[in-house]
Amino acid sequence: MLLIKNGRVMNPATGMDEVTDVWVEDGKITGFGEPDTVMEPGAAVKPDQVIDAGGCIVAPGLVDVHVHFRDPGFTYKEDLQTGSAAAAAGGFTTVVCMANTKPVVDCPEVLDDILKRAKELPIHVKQVSAVSKNFEGRELVDFEEMARHGACGFTDDGIPLTDAAFIKKAMEMAAKVDMPISLHEEDPSLNEVNGINKGVVSQQMGLGGAPAVSEDVMVARDVMLALETGAKVDIQHISSGRSVDLVRYAKSKGAKVYAEATPHHFTLTEEDVPNYGTMCKMNPPVRTSWDKTKIIEGLMDGTIDMIATDHAPHSAEEKEKEFASAPSGIIGLETALALGITNLVKRGYLSMMDLLAKMTVNPAKLYQFDCGDISVGRAADLVIFNPEEVWQVEQFASKASNSPFLGAQLCGKVRYTICDGKIVYAGER
Repeated sequence: MLLIKNGRVMNPATGMDEVTDVWVEDGKITGFGEPDTVMEPGAAVKPDQVIDAGGCIVAPGLVDVHVHFRDPGFTYKEDLQTGSAAAAAGGFTTVVCMANTKPVVDCPEVLDDILKRAKELPIHVKQVSAVSKNFEGRELVDFEEMARHGACGFTDDGIPLTDAAFIKKAMEMAAKVDMPISLHEEDPSLNEVNGINKGVVSQQMGLGGAPAVSEDVMVARDVMLALETGAKVDIQHISSGRSVDLVRYAKSKGAKVYAEATPHHFTLTEEDVPNYGTMCKMNPPVRTSWDKTKIIEGLMDGTIDMIATDHAPHSAEEKEKEFASAPSGIIGLETALALGITNLVKRGYLSMMDLLAKMTVNPAKLYQFDCGDISVGRAADLVIFNPEEVWQVEQFASKASNSPFLGAQLCGKVRYTICDGKIVYAGER
């Protein structure tokens, strides 16, 4: 039995927000409050472990629907074990891995291998299937078979799907199996150099850049196809203010469209690129201050449902290349919660409850996961964090360190992460 004392329990799934004790037994939440409200009268109460959560928030374990653990095929960047350690250090108890591994997750054999190894991990690691065979955008995977083997959704993330008829068929199949299809929205024919917004800064750096309209035209197409097909469509790592408006419009018309924003897109702008170099290179790129403001507005009014990290590890050698040659992407699991607190909650854009909803119950609902809720009888997947503690980002549990936030001072420190009632991360106090 585990007793978590004196914490402020916040559960967006129910609206619970009170200072109380949490009791955990056999991996589940058994009750809140004093022992006599949890146990039978006269029963002996002797918890095996006690955590004093005074001054901390106790919330559902965070859920990230967009991570890259690079396993199999690119494990020099990250692997299932180090990725899980990074997730736990950031307060995440459930993550969804993308399919751009080597080999691509486009057949049951690759999927089965990942899910078998995931059972031994300290957190819940889910796996999506590719949409197209070998990410080539020509032949659909067998959606029904991949679903039977445990895929939780479908995406060719990293490779935009440019054929409208093809993506319409994919959405129809996703709707048939009632699973989300997640889309990387950039039209490659409109991008000159990936990873940097086409604008003043890219011009100063002598790089062509990737314009916002590259995203906008794809989002416009796909939210209309979502309306046509009835599919649950997730617009990944939204970066353009106009795309936020397009998602809002589609929602108003009844489309089952969802959107995720990354911490770097609501924190950074193109003006940060010269300072951070390739550590600020990602697809889609961080854009203008106006785009960032529109993303924050989308988070505030519910147009953007989820915060997802797009945790994308790369080796130091890869990121040290010239900007145009370096790979896009940054790691994000260990700084996501703190960036949300620092840049959204502390600045008055979101309440703490709203931030947690976008990192717990909302992504869990999209993927129909049985998590994101710490009611009695539910799994004891928890994060305990001090929302006021200021800390400096100095090192990572991830195998990679490609982050523009290395050295930054952030507010909000994870103290414990608990998955199925077991402590999987304990930070210093």
